[in-house]
Amino acid sequence: MAKTKPSWPQVTGPLAQHAEGFRIELSGLGYTPLTAAAHMRLMAHLSRWLAAKGLETSALTSSTAEAYFAERRAVGYVNERTVGALRPLLDYLRRVGAAPTADAAIPASATEQLLTRYKSYLTVERGLAAATVELNVRLVRPLLFEHAGGQESRVELKELTARDIAAFVVEQSAQRPRSIKRVVTALRSLLGFLYIEGSIDMPLAEAVPSPPSWTLTGLPKALSESQVAALLVSCDAETATGRRDLAILTLLARLGLRAGEVSALKLDDIDWRRGELTVCGKANRIARLPLPSDVGERIVGYLRDGRPSTAEGRTVFVRAQAPYRALSSTGVTTIVATAGRRAGLGTIGAHRLRHSAATAMLRAGGSLREIGDVLRHRRAMTTAIYAKLDLEALRSLARPWPGEPR
Repeated sequence: MAKTKPSWPQVTGPLAQHAEGFRIELSGLGYTPLTAAAHMRLMAHLSRWLAAKGLETSALTSSTAEAYFAERRAVGYVNERTVGALRPLLDYLRRVGAAPTADAAIPASATEQLLTRYKSYLTVERGLAAATVELNVRLVRPLLFEHAGGQESRVELKELTARDIAAFVVEQSAQRPRSIKRVVTALRSLLGFLYIEGSIDMPLAEAVPSPPSWTLTGLPKALSESQVAALLVSCDAETATGRRDLAILTLLARLGLRAGEVSALKLDDIDWRRGELTVCGKANRIARLPLPSDVGERIVGYLRDGRPSTAEGRTVFVRAQAPYRALSSTGVTTIVATAGRRAGLGTIGAHRLRHSAATAMLRAGGSLREIGDVLRHRRAMTTAIYAKLDLEALRSLARPWPGEPR
């Protein structure tokens, strides 16, 4: 079957001088000729629009791009309708200095300045991951804006009281009952920061009420051995994407890694001679884990016959489509969910494979302490929930039912 030849457009206008360089850039990033030609057509259309508006490349800010796509949508285009479609071109133009790197910054309000300092505290002092930092900020933002004195130029927190904190928790529990425990955690973190910084005079973190909590009431939702096997078999090891997904699923199921830990794994984190894996976990804690032979073989299979040679950076796992950048934690979660549906198991979360790894170790005779070491739990209580899965040991502790012989 003959391959379709791409139709390369002629770029005129202010972007014409950058057309050849951008075309070479697309090829280097691993885009197919057809996809690269589509990006070039978008570049040609944008360049004509800039020329019609009397604008130069230096005027290509985010707001200008938004205005361009607003007109593009208005005239009925069905493809490339949002600024995201321009990301490869904007990245290239900014890198060569042809387009501004960022729009002029809008002066931040006092509340936003405070949140910026809080972000820095969480990142530098607490060592939290970026996603955790953003979640904390999103959860506490309503409290700060509520007590900003109605003015964006200042933040009045000196008069904040324990009653205000309790009222906020009650309000949030009504709005988001399923995530109130996470709200409380973020709120205590913020109040601790405000006290250290001197924005409040009392340690109000101690005044945050605790939502009801029943420790160890549930059971880990682990997959059976046959279900894990079905998940792995569902990957097509004859394709590059299948080899990548198989390596990721094996890492999750055998070592119980978190999705973020898999996405952050770098080539330098694998010590092939010693058979060890360096994992950067929560709060940037570093741990070394043994690398099982089957996990190593599947990673090697992907690196040799799956990972694109044009991949950016040193992360082990990258996207399946150009540009071949690092796979995100959301991408890892999506791979697990897709594999679950493919195997007929429904939508499965990546954390279930962590539970499955712990359960498999328990069935193989591993102790709770050993499981906790592999999963890198800081508290023994976190691992204790797996004790409920050892039914034989629990039967020896159970008291007989009244009336039954001992």
